[in-house]
Amino acid sequence: MFDVIGKRRWFFLFSGLLTIPGLIFILLTPITNGSAGLQFSIDYTGGTDWEIHFKDPKVSADQIKSVFAANGISDAEVISTSGGFYEIRTKTASLGTPPPTPTPTPSPAPSGSATPSSSAGASASTAPSPSASTAPSPSPSPSPSSSPSPGAAGGVTASPSPTPSPSPAGQALPTTGKFGEITAALQAALGPIDAQRTLTTVGPVISQELTQQAVLLVILGSIGILAWMTFRFRDVKFGATALVALLHDVVVVVGTFAILGTIFRVEIDALFVTAMLTVIGFSVHDTIVVYDRIRENKARHAGEPFEQVVNHSVLQTFGRSINTSLTVVITLSALLLFGGSAIRYFVLALLIGIVSGTYSSIFNASPLLVVWQNWEDRRRGRTPATRSARRSAS
Repeated sequence: MFDVIGKRRWFFLFSGLLTIPGLIFILLTPITNGSAGLQFSIDYTGGTDWEIHFKDPKVSADQIKSVFAANGISDAEVISTSGGFYEIRTKTASLGTPPPTPTPTPSPAPSGSATPSSSAGASASTAPSPSASTAPSPSPSPSPSSSPSPGAAGGVTASPSPTPSPSPAGQALPTTGKFGEITAALQAALGPIDAQRTLTTVGPVISQELTQQAVLLVILGSIGILAWMTFRFRDVKFGATALVALLHDVVVVVGTFAILGTIFRVEIDALFVTAMLTVIGFSVHDTIVVYDRIRENKARHAGEPFEQVVNHSVLQTFGRSINTSLTVVITLSALLLFGGSAIRYFVLALLIGIVSGTYSSIFNASPLLVVWQNWEDRRRGRTPATRSARRSAS
């Protein structure tokens, strides 16, 4: 029979090797003011996330950054993404709230004016006004005899102009405020923007509330777990050791993302908190299964050394824990490989946390329970030898 509890020091050492590097990188976050360690998305820092595609494939990230710097935004980060898109992020300087997509309105002009579709195209490409028949335009406007054919509409939008044009995805590029200024400057310097994938802005008040709620959720969840397990097992040792195992899992996941953030600039967003709460729930579920078997065997084998009871209980539940976790790991691995970039890091956090939670439930929580129980026995003058003597006398 494999002695898991007897080799607990080796498992504690392995856990230390897993958590200490992550803790170092987590502590680097405040020390380096965010240049190393955890990288927070705009969900927590506030700012703008804008993903666009230029018609000219020769446009580079450095050229985009120079345009932003020339317009007073020097902290813009430009990353090349899939499909030739560039993701632009600003944190300390937000671009403000994006304007709503302009809605084309029919022109009340005579029949010689452009149709609503061409009017919308002229509106997006020449001026913020929604009507092409009344707003002055530097580009040629359609003549009264022109028909609303696709060729005519294309003639309106294809004129070289540094002002924004609607993206193929149906989301019009911004035309007003700071967004409009940046868009016009980008197109004047680097050519037309032919696609816009995302445009998201989070204010500092909302990001501060999200951060406070995330911390509050983790704290309340941990307190609830400690209270419930203490009540369920009638012993604070069970709840406290389960909480220490949870802390191990949290440090492993957060530390891994701190390392990835330092090396690969991987950011954590609002989904990361969801992943952490899911990991906490899964880890506690696995720990409760082991602890419940310990409680049953403790009553069934009264008088046996506590270490043997715990070791026997761990081995009895070992196969179930591995099989349950393995099915989840296989599913998450498939999602990580084929699920797309939108949920990649969310799935990665779940995958790391569930593997760590399975390990900590078996090799950390139960050995910690034995260490605490042995400490209490020594403090009260009880040893395995005295327990055996009392059992023989009775």
